[in-house]
Amino acid sequence: MAFQTYSLFVLSVIMISFGHVENRLNLLQLQNDIDKLKADFNSSHSDVADGGPIFTEKLSSWTERNEKRIILSQIISMYLKMLENTDRSKAHVRNISEELHTLKESLSDGSKKIEDLKDLTKLQMNDLKIQRKAVNELFSVLQKLGDTSSSQKRKRSQFQRLCKC
Repeated sequence: MAFQTYSLFVLSVIMISFGHVENRLNLLQLQNDIDKLKADFNSSHSDVADGGPIFTEKLSSWTERNEKRIILSQIISMYLKMLENTDRSKAHVRNISEELHTLKESLSDGSKKIEDLKDLTKLQMNDLKIQRKAVNELFSVLQKLGDTSSSQKRKRSQFQRLCKC
């Protein structure tokens, strides 16, 4: 039930990061809806604080915008999954769900990346056919890694030339 404790913060970060807050009223309405959801889940219960936050702590280690899209899409999916089992006749539950679905659609590329990561973990690396394919792709993978690190070095050196530190 600790999902609700930090939900306003997480939703605020998501909405502000990706430009979905047109005005402060939407966020205030969401806050009211989330307060009602907290009451539904009795999130003031003493066990909510046990173990610390479940989402906000993870958000701090994802710093790049594209990285954040990946983790935020997964967090939104978890909220949507949680809300599937709640009373949809309540207006506040519907409002929160609708907003989350809208946000999920805007983060669809992050969802695809999550699926790619999940697919990688399912690969049977002890399968000879998979191993053969992997070996055939090894040089290309290393080239892409080299391209990525060269690009990052180039950006750092450009910054150092521009910076009068």
